Amino acid sequence: MKSELLDKAAEIVLDPLVLINLVSQRVRQLNSGRSPLIPTRPSMGAADIALTEIIEGKIRLIEKPAL
Repeated sequence: MKSELLDKAAEIVLDPLVLINLVSQRVRQLNSGRSPLIPTRPSMGAADIALTEIIEGKIRLIEKPAL
């Protein structure tokens, strides 16, 4: 995982715990066969893909209203 991608994604998703959960969920999806939402390079790992998708706005956090 590249630190500059992590820094950029942390500017978008401000809570580090939420960012970790978002990235880990997307990594699980990618590893189970889901297609990336961005053009990828062979050198990119699943975490790099997930972070780049967040940075490019392909994945967003949708907060549910409190009941």
